Amino acid sequence: MQWKRITAVAATVMLAAVACGSPSSNSGTGSSSNAGPGGAQVKAVDPTAKGPAKPIDGAKTGGTITVLSDVTPDTFDPTNIYYVDGNQIGKLMYRALTQYKLDPTSGKPTLVPDLAEDLGTPSADGLTWTFKLKQGIKYMDGTPVKAADYAYAIKRSFAHDLYDAGPTYQLQFFKDGDKYKGPYAAGGENYSGVETPDDSTLVIHLAKKFNDLPFYAAFPMFTPIPQAKDTKKNYEQHPMTTGPYQVASYTSGSELKLTKNTNWDPNTDPVRYQYPDGFDFKFAQDTIKVQRQVLASAGPDASALNYSNLDVSLYPELKDPSQLIKGASPCTITWPMDTRKIPLEVRKLIVKAFPFDSWRKVSGQAPDSSFPASTILPPAVPGYEKYELPGMNGTGKGAEDDAVAAEVKSELEKLGKSGFELSWYFSNDDKIATQVNQLRTQVYTKAGFKVKATGVPKAQIRTLTGDQNAPVNMGKTPAGWCSDWPTGTSWFPVLFKSDAIALGNSIGQLSDKALDAEIDRVADLDPNAQLTEWSKVDKKILQDYLPLVPLYYSGSAFPVGKNIGHAVNDMTQGMPEFTSLYLKQP
Repeated sequence: MQWKRITAVAATVMLAAVACGSPSSNSGTGSSSNAGPGGAQVKAVDPTAKGPAKPIDGAKTGGTITVLSDVTPDTFDPTNIYYVDGNQIGKLMYRALTQYKLDPTSGKPTLVPDLAEDLGTPSADGLTWTFKLKQGIKYMDGTPVKAADYAYAIKRSFAHDLYDAGPTYQLQFFKDGDKYKGPYAAGGENYSGVETPDDSTLVIHLAKKFNDLPFYAAFPMFTPIPQAKDTKKNYEQHPMTTGPYQVASYTSGSELKLTKNTNWDPNTDPVRYQYPDGFDFKFAQDTIKVQRQVLASAGPDASALNYSNLDVSLYPELKDPSQLIKGASPCTITWPMDTRKIPLEVRKLIVKAFPFDSWRKVSGQAPDSSFPASTILPPAVPGYEKYELPGMNGTGKGAEDDAVAAEVKSELEKLGKSGFELSWYFSNDDKIATQVNQLRTQVYTKAGFKVKATGVPKAQIRTLTGDQNAPVNMGKTPAGWCSDWPTGTSWFPVLFKSDAIALGNSIGQLSDKALDAEIDRVADLDPNAQLTEWSKVDKKILQDYLPLVPLYYSGSAFPVGKNIGHAVNDMTQGMPEFTSLYLKQP
């Protein structure tokens, strides 16, 4: 998922992905050990799980939890959500066919039925999946959810011209996914890839086998949407919610207020709770300022949290270790390079000049939430294999070293690329982003490059960097990735195949038929056979194509106010698990 960027904030909340893993967390507010970026995840499933979720010991009802976020989610439209923060916030509002349930003691996530009665049943050839749907589910206005609403939501996801930020596996795996253009196109009401033979059954037809479909079905994209209520781009203002909360008000780029959904039935929900009266999300805040407020926990700030990793400069102010929630995260953060615009030999010099050590300091990386990376897959994902290519281990002075700067400048001259322009966007109203921009500008200018850095408001950064054809050659999103589920299949096909450019998910804008064929070959293997092969693809991409600078594997270390109970890390996204929070003193 994109930290989709959903988790890379000042470098931490830029990813967005749903993953399944074994996080380190505890059953109450407090920190947990996190000696590294996490061990390999496992695919745990429980098709028999039923609601209601087991009550949390000591939990109280009432009050409002405030979330002070230094980043701004790009959308709350369920079809278009793909950042980890949008996903986690969306879990408060939207129920999907399946969902992850965290073990209250170990934190281990297990895939369970949510709005479906089961985890789906595949046909003998694997090309048809049948989901039995729970009956009696209502939207927040009391109207009943119908099978046709699930089918319509799936059809809606194919309108990728409108919903260009959402996940795209359906375009690749669902029947006629490369041809069908959604319900708004001519003849769009008819789509052979999904059908509802009765009001308790949803059938999905595939173009090719997709064994991980039940994991994909946990995305908000699979929440029901009644066609009569679809207002396209305005839908996120008044969405039809089935989760424990509903939208009270939403000001794009600024604030989202949620209140209780009185028509949510906990007896049908094995995952969520409804302890607070509401949530108040405030976006585009100053990172250091709000994290300091949360740590101080004065007055209303005791009931607040921030979901970015604690800036390293604030560790001396952390007096109560229980206010820092730690855990693993299935994410790798990178600095992408547009391979269409930057020659390979120049990309190698960009990596060589990168000031990893100073960048870690300037960007506020902390040792318990940021682990130097040398690969694409993080250690938490099955198929990871540690390797280090020359100059790519996430450490070093780069062109801050005079000798390295001179060497890079000389190599540029030999290539006939002296003064090669590097261009990127940065948030000019964010102190950390501005500091990082200054460092990169100074170092790359010293190494013989020309730098064109464009400052834009933080509230616009995801939209601008999310354009695969933006007029820059560095730093387009996804700038990092979190595992959509525990396999390389949720990484390499969606990030590095040629069609990833049109789908809006390409890291490096690669377009190579030989690489496409190799990724397809591995994806078609038995899941166990894929493990060793994905590590080979990982190394091949960095060695032969180099579309990115690996920066770090992320872990979680976010600050919470002293009045917040059951603050735990959801390792599937490297985020706080919002649906189980409560206030100790409502």
